[in-house]
Formats: sequence, C-alpha cells, structure tokens
Amino acid sequence: MYREHGQWWSPSLGKTMEFFWFGKFGRPVILFPTSAGRYYENDDFGLTASLADKVDAGEIQLVLVDTVNDESWSNDSIHPAVRVARHVQYDAYLRHEMVPYIFNRAQRGDLTVYGASFGAYHASNFASRYPDIVSRAICFSGVYDIYAFLHGYWDENCYFHCPVANIANMNGEWAGRLARVNWVIATGEHDSIVQKNRDFSNLLWSRGIPNYSEFWGGVFGHDWPWWREHLRRFV
Repeated sequence: MYREHGQWWSPSLGKTMEFFWFGKFGRPVILFPTSAGRYYENDDFGLTASLADKVDAGEIQLVLVDTVNDESWSNDSIHPAVRVARHVQYDAYLRHEMVPYIFNRAQRGDLTVYGASFGAYHASNFASRYPDIVSRAICFSGVYDIYAFLHGYWDENCYFHCPVANIANMNGEWAGRLARVNWVIATGEHDSIVQKNRDFSNLLWSRGIPNYSEFWGGVFGHDWPWWREHLRRFV
C-alpha cells in the first residue's frame, strides 16, 4: 500500500502540521485521530491496514490528519475562550489549507470524513460546518458536543463549533445542505456513551436530515477492534 508522509508550516496555526497519505487514486477520506492521538494513530492501530485492499484497488485514498486537541479542548491551563479560539484556527487549517490540497491532489471533490470517539466530534463538526464540501461523514462511538471542556463558558465560537447546539437551531436552508451529506452514526449497544449517539441521530432526523445509525448488538464497541471491523463497510 502506497504511503507518504507530508507536512507544511500552517499559517492558520503558526506551526508545522504533519499527515500521512495512503493511495494514489480514489475518493479521498480524512481520518481524524481520537482525543489524545496524533496523525499516525489510525495507522498504528491498524485502520489503514484494514482498508489496504480498497486503497490498492484505487477505490479510496486515506488522509490521516493531525489535530491540536492538546492546545485547544484538552488544555486546562488556558481559559475556555482561548481553547475554542485555538480550535477555530485548526478549523481554518482544515478548510483553507488541507481541503484545497486534498482536492487538488485527488482531482475529485467527493470528500469523506471519519472519526471515532472525539475524532467523531471533529468529523461531525467539520461536516456540519461545510456540507458543500463533505459528501459523507462516518462517526463511530462519538462525542458531539464540547460542553465538558468549557466549564460553563459559552460564546459564539463555542456555538458554531458544537454540532448539537447549532444543528438544533439551523434554518431550513442549512438543514437542507446537511441533508445532502451521507451521515453514518454507529457504536456498540453497551458503549457508555451510546445514548449520545442515539441522540445525535435523532437530532439529525428531527431537522429532516437523513442518517444511517447502527448499534452493534451485545458489544461495548468503543474500541479499535470494532472500528476496524466496521469502517470498511462505509468508506
């Protein structure tokens, strides 16, 4: 399986951001890491290997992006307003640096985003903010809000980067845009946060946004073996 390491100095973030790129042809798929993971986490835990046949067949290309979670949501040493402001810069990096690079390199615009656990937050947030450039959002064992990181603080940036808040209040035009995204929401029925995933699916339906939800029977589901097993069905 073709693999390439890439990086550049991000003007949005003021730091070098790294990524892995797998494959040479096919639909581009962004893979977000979990909360404390780096860009190579999904490779280290075998998700890329589980998709190797699809990559080698030219069906998909995988883009393993990095995050700045340790500088934003997970950084308890700074005020919540500064945390969310750092995430806004990360959002700009994705939208204005990474996505144009992906579309130019892949020579196609049907972008899929994937994430598990807190990676599902990134996938759902990015898809809900940019439904005109995201074709499919695959969210496993997800967290879809950022309230726990804010300690009661709230501002406009928080609102527009909290899917459960802003989707609930979207106007019909925006909800219609999100309805064009192919949403997949899944986890094990015994996941400790399974209800958050049910609630997010129901929220989408309540706004007229179709989505496919799946709750794997009899299992915890919030771990790499289940994510590896099921992801290949949806990319």
